[in-house]
Amino acid sequence: MKLNIILSGVGGQGILSIAAVIGHAVLKENLYVKQAEVHGMSQRGGDVQSNLRISSEPIFSDLISKGDADIIISLEPMEALRYKHYLKPTGFLVTNTIPFVNISTYPAMEQINSELGAMANVVMLDLESIAKDVNAARATNMVLLGAASHFLNLEFEKIEQGVIEIFARKGESVVESNLLALRAGREKAAEQIVK
Repeated sequence: MKLNIILSGVGGQGILSIAAVIGHAVLKENLYVKQAEVHGMSQRGGDVQSNLRISSEPIFSDLISKGDADIIISLEPMEALRYKHYLKPTGFLVTNTIPFVNISTYPAMEQINSELGAMANVVMLDLESIAKDVNAARATNMVLLGAASHFLNLEFEKIEQGVIEIFARKGESVVESNLLALRAGREKAAEQIVK
């Protein structure tokens, strides 16, 4: 098994929590994992990108080459567009449809949606609405992870266990909220995935 994942978004959206949950699930499956993070100009509001490599064999590099990502998981649509050239032709892109407009030159959403929608394997969801529907407005990142879980080749129960372990210190209600968001994202993405 070999899986190269690019996680992208804007500082403060929860990209690193997604990486931590996946990392816990990967370790439960006795696989190897390497992660590299790139932060933007500011902690909140800047570009955040993480390379996550998973394999059944030892991994020697933590960076993913252009055209070698199996999945791009993005909390922000422009950031999905920024990294799409890293995706394999057979790869999957899972992204939020709601922008985090943090620059004056932010492209028109029609242009972004057109480019992303033209891709072969794409799941685009309004993460904020899905999170609000399950009373988990602060867990949009877990909605995204749930949507992407279809492509991770990891047991969903182990991803759920990762959520429990990562958020346990914040209390039972936070854990439950994040689990609801994770499951809602998985369910909504299933509606878009061509079987």
